[in-house]
Amino acid sequence: MSIVINHLTYAYTQGGKLLDPTLKDLSFTIEEGCFMGIIGHTGSGKSTFVKHLNGLLPCEKGAVIVDGHDLSQKNERKAVRALVGMVFQYPEYQLFAETVFEDISFGPKNMKLDEQEIRKRVENAMMLVGLDVARFSNRSPFELSGGERRRAAIAGVLAMHPKYLVLDEPMAG
Repeated sequence: MSIVINHLTYAYTQGGKLLDPTLKDLSFTIEEGCFMGIIGHTGSGKSTFVKHLNGLLPCEKGAVIVDGHDLSQKNERKAVRALVGMVFQYPEYQLFAETVFEDISFGPKNMKLDEQEIRKRVENAMMLVGLDVARFSNRSPFELSGGERRRAAIAGVLAMHPKYLVLDEPMAG
């Protein structure tokens, strides 16, 4: 399976006026198991592109197809969001729940997993990012250090067991 980008074009609007395309006629395939890096200067469209990989931005022209799911079809986006995990440039801003455990379990709960599977995934993800389960589970994510908050946010993405993992600006932290 793979992620296929077919003639993807995207332009932002400002004050109701369409700006020049940020992405213009992108076409390529990302094969399963592949590591890929995208480089470019600030404002070149890197973040805009990765937001298309799980439907955070709609396909205006062209298509993004993830394992056969066409993201131009609104009803396909939920399935793709379970396949494509997104860690933003500042993942600590993704935190919102009262405890670290609740925050990390948000995605698996939305996947309608049973409580035992949710607990297993959360604890495994916490261990993967170096957060001690006993020490951090019941703490507020807003009481953590910056690095601990980043790790908690990344654990929340990993707990969903995404098939594809997208890191926007992975070296920023």
